[in-house]
Amino acid sequence: MERSERIEDGFTTTDPLLSTGGDTPAPATLAVVFSTIVAVSGSFVFGSAVGFSSPAQNGIIQDLGLSVAEYSVFGSIWTIGAMIGAVMSGKLADLFARRGAMGFSQLFCLWGWLAIIFGKNALWLDIGRLLMGYGVGIISYVVPVYIAEITPKNLRGAFTTANQLMICCGASLMYVVGVIINWRLLAVIGAIPCIIQILGLFFIPESPRWLAKADQWKECEASLQRLRGKDANISDEAAEIKEYTETLQRLSEAKIIDLFHKKYAHSLIVGVGLMVLQQFGGVNAIAYYASSIFESAGFSGRIGSIAMVVVQIPMQVLGVLLMDKAGRRPLLMVSAAGTCLGCLLVGSSFFLQDLQLWKSSPFLALVGILVFTGSFSLGMGGIPWVIMSEIFPINVKGLAGSLVTVVNWFGSWIVSYSFNFLMLWSSEGTFFIFSAVCGLTVMFVAKLVPETKGRTLEEIQSSMNSFT
Repeated sequence: MERSERIEDGFTTTDPLLSTGGDTPAPATLAVVFSTIVAVSGSFVFGSAVGFSSPAQNGIIQDLGLSVAEYSVFGSIWTIGAMIGAVMSGKLADLFARRGAMGFSQLFCLWGWLAIIFGKNALWLDIGRLLMGYGVGIISYVVPVYIAEITPKNLRGAFTTANQLMICCGASLMYVVGVIINWRLLAVIGAIPCIIQILGLFFIPESPRWLAKADQWKECEASLQRLRGKDANISDEAAEIKEYTETLQRLSEAKIIDLFHKKYAHSLIVGVGLMVLQQFGGVNAIAYYASSIFESAGFSGRIGSIAMVVVQIPMQVLGVLLMDKAGRRPLLMVSAAGTCLGCLLVGSSFFLQDLQLWKSSPFLALVGILVFTGSFSLGMGGIPWVIMSEIFPINVKGLAGSLVTVVNWFGSWIVSYSFNFLMLWSSEGTFFIFSAVCGLTVMFVAKLVPETKGRTLEEIQSSMNSFT
């Protein structure tokens, strides 16, 4: 099949008039919507795990007699499990298919929640948290990849960003409900989405792109037809998937060293770079220690944390709505600029507090964290995962996705572990560093990140590989 190509903004792209699938926006069919809902049930589990430890802390310590050190192990050990899961996520998603990997991950999450629900001592809680982390490490890769592979190009951004929205909703629900109910009952609520996804997986189609990679062409076409609607003409899209997959299958099976080949350099730099900048911009420092940050700045931790929840979800919804209208790059740059401003305001609050120059500096810290939270939710929270799911060819997607996901979780661990030490060194200096990283993110996006809105995965991956 001959394809006409042109140069646009420094990237080689397929002419949209000659591209398969045409320019007619594809509708959001019931199959795509339902499949996405089932997939993001796993994202809700992810968010529930993030949000569980904070409201459950006092109850667990009192009921089981845990020390603060023992509870700190419980709260952080899931990151270790997540890194292990992330290392294996790409291989599992390639081996068991996308649905199989999601089901596999939820079994571990469900076992983890059950261990916490019935746990009588710190050991069982730690085992449960570790199992949950392993499952979440797989979820964090496979959910956005599955959604990106089943949705039409004109809807892919918004649907994939629903992953981050549900993480946000899961964490917010745990925090709000956790202040009024027992921690064991809170864990039961956390386990419900695991069961929903496991049951829902029996009713959704497999990724057509994974089926094509597995040489299951009839199943690929059947899955694509189901996703696009029984009356939709899928011949062009199926032909493009087949052509691109057959081209990749002529290559030998990818090994980890292949990721560092020149033709994948741009994709790898963008994927890894966005995850590093996302984490070292301070998001998990603020997410995990918001209450203590507010209190250190002289503001009510409870009121500040509730205000964060109120700001976070609407901004996340706005990001979903704008994803396929404004594009990835503009949203990322606006979001990163906002997080830069937010950290600058928090750092300035601590600086003014140290100098005793302004009595209202705690209010400045509240404004700064709300600006950071809202801006992060708008783009930096979800878009790096969207782009990660779009830029890697199917032959290296498993390895590359695992590497990118591990980098994200490792960065999360470094920031969450070192944050308290940094705050002891210099509160204002810590947030000024975060602000500088966020400013660097704006330049990184402007120089290196391509616009992927409105392009098929095959078009994106071909243009990324040709950028040398």
